[in-house]
Amino acid sequence: MPSNTTAPPAKKKGRRARLILLVLVLALVAGVGYGGYWGVSTVRTSFPQTTGEIRLDRLSGEVEVKRDANGVPQIYADNETDLFRAQGYVQAQDRFYEMDVRRHVTAGRLSEMFGESQVETDSFLRTLGWRRVAQQEYDSVLSPETKKYLQAYAEGVNAYLKDRDPAGISVEYAALALTNDYAIEPWTPVDSVAWLKAMAWDLRGNMQDEIDRSLMTSRLSASQIKQLYPEYPYALHQPIMDRGAVDESTGKFDPKAGGGDDEGDGVTTGDTQGDGPDGSGAQSQLGALSEVLDTIPALLGPNGNGIGSNSWVVSGKLTTSGKPLLANDPHLAPQLPSLWYQMGLHCRSVSATCRYDVAGYTFSGMPGVIIGHNDKIAWGLTNLGADVTDLYLEKIGPDGYLVDGKVKPFTSREETIKVAGGEDRKITVRSTGHGPLVSDRSSELETVGQKAPVGNAAPDRGTGYGVSLQWTALQPGRSMDAIFALDRAKDFDSFRAAAKNFEVPSQNLIYADTEGNIGYQSPGKIPQRGTGDGTLPAPGWDSRYRWKGYIPFVQLPYEYNPERGYIVTANQAVIDEKAYPDLLTKDWGYGSRSQRINDLIESKTKDGGKISPDDMRTMQTDNRSEIATLLNPLLLKIDISDPYVREAQKLLEGWDYTQEPDSAAAAYFNAVWRNVLKLSFGNKLPKELRAEGDCINVRPAEATGPVDEQNKLVRECGERDPDSAQPDGGDRWYEVVRPLLKQEKSEWWTTPANRLDPATETRDQLLARAMKDARWELTAKLGKDVSTWSWGRLHQLTLKNQTLGTAGPGVVQQLLNRGPWNLGGGEAAVDATGWNAAGGYDVIWVPSMRMVVNVGDWDRSRWINLTGASGHAFHSNYTDQTDAWAKGELYDWAYGKAAVDASTKDTLVLKP
Repeated sequence: MPSNTTAPPAKKKGRRARLILLVLVLALVAGVGYGGYWGVSTVRTSFPQTTGEIRLDRLSGEVEVKRDANGVPQIYADNETDLFRAQGYVQAQDRFYEMDVRRHVTAGRLSEMFGESQVETDSFLRTLGWRRVAQQEYDSVLSPETKKYLQAYAEGVNAYLKDRDPAGISVEYAALALTNDYAIEPWTPVDSVAWLKAMAWDLRGNMQDEIDRSLMTSRLSASQIKQLYPEYPYALHQPIMDRGAVDESTGKFDPKAGGGDDEGDGVTTGDTQGDGPDGSGAQSQLGALSEVLDTIPALLGPNGNGIGSNSWVVSGKLTTSGKPLLANDPHLAPQLPSLWYQMGLHCRSVSATCRYDVAGYTFSGMPGVIIGHNDKIAWGLTNLGADVTDLYLEKIGPDGYLVDGKVKPFTSREETIKVAGGEDRKITVRSTGHGPLVSDRSSELETVGQKAPVGNAAPDRGTGYGVSLQWTALQPGRSMDAIFALDRAKDFDSFRAAAKNFEVPSQNLIYADTEGNIGYQSPGKIPQRGTGDGTLPAPGWDSRYRWKGYIPFVQLPYEYNPERGYIVTANQAVIDEKAYPDLLTKDWGYGSRSQRINDLIESKTKDGGKISPDDMRTMQTDNRSEIATLLNPLLLKIDISDPYVREAQKLLEGWDYTQEPDSAAAAYFNAVWRNVLKLSFGNKLPKELRAEGDCINVRPAEATGPVDEQNKLVRECGERDPDSAQPDGGDRWYEVVRPLLKQEKSEWWTTPANRLDPATETRDQLLARAMKDARWELTAKLGKDVSTWSWGRLHQLTLKNQTLGTAGPGVVQQLLNRGPWNLGGGEAAVDATGWNAAGGYDVIWVPSMRMVVNVGDWDRSRWINLTGASGHAFHSNYTDQTDAWAKGELYDWAYGKAAVDASTKDTLVLKP
């Protein structure tokens, strides 16, 4: 499973916003050369003690921490509070700097660590108020039991911090001390709860699509925009559930009932918002909001079509073991250290007073296990993608905002942002009944709607409109309760009871148990709207657009032991909308990955075949390109006269559409695909959606700025961060292109002439031009000799320390970063090593971990992490799993006491 300020956002520089402070980087460089200050002893000072004994305040009994060769800890205790207290201590040993940065993100306090450069980010985060909501959850919503666990975890973290010099906690603090008098604060339970808000933000659904559709109206017609957001292809890509409906007599969801026909009408993306912005007037304002979103640290990954996961579960009737198999690999941002932390939490004797015997993946800074298994059940997560955010245009004035002709007062609060090395900043946060006014954080957004294209029912625009954000995660919820309940669930009923409280982020939960059952549950707080469908910003002054409430849990989709014997979730549609009355979203993932997994399962099990654990692993690394199956046959039919381009075209002959790291054909095809998208769509999009550095000539009527008097054209450059620019090449674009490939002529195939190529008017002319452009692009990147080309050389992963390792002199990169790795896979493949076609070929999201759970025979399960257990640079467990991860390998996952003992390398005893 998981983005400003009283001044306009600064122009973005480079990749998606990083936590960068140049003076800090330079200080580190200076330290490197300062008489060995950054020598081996300084680095090793922060390495954790993993053997022997340590006294820990407030423990009631001895706790054992057993680590394997990869540094993965398994913790054994006699009671629950000792278990979570030890978890806090151990995670702080390995990852406290990461934890500290995360809590400063969620609290909007990055400026206290990194200075002036983070004020705008902090301002936006304070406006959202993640930390405030987390505090409300802790104070008045979470159960006493959950709060007890959170407090115990915080005590463990603080026991580790006690009497330690910052440089002895992590080498980054040693660098920080050269430019900042920053002092580490004690950990609090709310610091853990707030991380769930960061998860929810990066998995928030279609907010970017909502903005993008509005921005497109400056250059595209409503029918063109609808073409770029096609209906979900139910006939091609089956949803998670093939049956189900709500029983009108009971109001409850019946997964066995109903079901649409095979074709399905799909979703529509027309302008059903009525008075929402649908023209050029709000372009600069929404573009500014998009920039603001880009400045928020990408904690989980670039928000968009790539963020998600694969997970699937296969019934024992289809497996070699006779028991269910469950696989999961969340697709998130590559980070160093990895977002995930592997561990086991074991009560030595499971009883009513000590109920935990669970292992899997969690986040450093959060107690419990997020994804994994206990002794009875296993579960996995993928992003549901439910639409849980809405932007509202608000008619604002000095005294408040307008609703149904009446002025209502703002809810206001003042926030003080402390700045390392600078003066405090004060901001005022204003909220409407929908949520915070995000437009207050940008001068460009202060007068949203000076020319806002709204209907006749709109009020006089006066001084303009504001933009507010309504989002389910800005209301207190019980997701933290749900995590502990999942960890101790024993059957499908208790699993569903836990899922009921998993309110944000809304996820697809898959399930298997030792009795042979498999299941699925769609949880989450998902709004029921009055008027509108959430695809465009709504008019806040009209109460008809309010949220009416939330879909009741009993009406959310679920499945239990479906006849087909397996369940696949990979961010596709949950269920055909004709079979389900509530709106979950209009912006699903388009199902390329999920259908490939379905096809692989069907292929393996036809004629009585069975699926093994190794088959599950092989499926996870499947890298076949669906768009190649559509486009490549057409490319081979193009008559290419240029011998250099023909040489590249020959690479595609006999290609099997797999994207291996050493494949020259995959490299060339993906370059052609990137250029097809740029020529047919990218160059027709407004600058707010195109990548920085992507410059085109446009007619003066379409742009502002000085006109080239000779050519009567204006040079216009893209403004979007490359990681989130459009067209990104994801499987939405597969469905955009699919029908067009059957049309020899289309407005999308037309392009103007340039100094090297004539204008194109047909499909084949554009494909020929894209093949030529791709040939010369790869010649520049990979060399003239096509026999030396490979997809991996083009498609590389570099793991970067998320603060000091993201920019600056090469010596810093060498100290803290690792890589590059040449990877296979690709965008919308099952092996989803994502790249953004508008921005380049670099890997920007990955399968952040992989697991295959052998239900019931737990010690035959296998797993791997992207990096390693340690967050300490130069520690042996810093990136010790990455080479195997890149090869698609998995490690043995010890769970039972005997297996853990056999794999234990170091044992640490924590004593009262």
